[in-house]
Amino acid sequence: MKNTIPSLKKGDLIYITAPAKAIEKEYVLFAKAFFEKQGFRVLISEHCLGTFNYFSGTDAERLADLQFGIDNPDVKAIFCARGGYGCIRVVDQIQWASMLREPKWLIGYSDITIFHQRLQRFELPSIHGTMPFNFEKNSPEALETLLAAMKGEEYSITFSGDKFNQLGTVQGKLVGGNLSILYSLLGTDDQIDYSNTILFIEDLAEHLYHIDRMLFAFEKAGVFNKIKGLIIGGMTDLQDTDTPFGQSLEEIILHHFTYRKIPIAFNFPAGHIDDNRALRLGSECLLMVNELETELNFI
Repeated sequence: MKNTIPSLKKGDLIYITAPAKAIEKEYVLFAKAFFEKQGFRVLISEHCLGTFNYFSGTDAERLADLQFGIDNPDVKAIFCARGGYGCIRVVDQIQWASMLREPKWLIGYSDITIFHQRLQRFELPSIHGTMPFNFEKNSPEALETLLAAMKGEEYSITFSGDKFNQLGTVQGKLVGGNLSILYSLLGTDDQIDYSNTILFIEDLAEHLYHIDRMLFAFEKAGVFNKIKGLIIGGMTDLQDTDTPFGQSLEEIILHHFTYRKIPIAFNFPAGHIDDNRALRLGSECLLMVNELETELNFI
């Protein structure tokens, strides 16, 4: 990354905004109390607790809220309150100049992958991590790694091996996020260069056949010939058709890597799951996949 982001310290200001779907007040207040207990100051955006049909506000209101956080020099981290849908409606109107001059963390997952991809284009790191909507149910590890990522602390993520894993060790820049969002950006001006990267994917409530369709799109776009490793996070509440598709998730994914012998790690603890551990996207990482365990180290 060309730009590094200052590590958060006690007394720094965290800004919570809702750039997509509306969120209930209690989730935001729980997160505010959590951060204040850690010694941070917290500011909630003007329309964070609003509603406009599906969204927390109109496109203009949600855009203005996010822009305020980007432009305010006192804000050191922008927390997206939840995902859902809506970030694509505002991303092209955001002015990122202040972020480029003075980088700060932007944090979230799911629909927030839209913003992660834009920041990747600018060679700015960001944090794929849990959001206020999930704090009450998150595992201790999800919140611990989130704080470590924000504070610039060294940390690694280790978990048990999986019989479907492809073994190996590789170093590369960590990229990715929600598979459906990444798929929707293929061929657009927000498709990143996947060369020499470790790709992380996760998703929620997709049909198995659609997972296969999305992976074929990545394959036909040449992405799988460029990446050095693949990490599969939570693939939550997947659905099958009335006539079964006939392959498991693992079989679907491995079919696309029959002749691509790169390290592949299944069941990584990140995504639409309670144990949603934080990932510093855009950071150089070392992925080690052996028979007993998988370990991801941030270099």
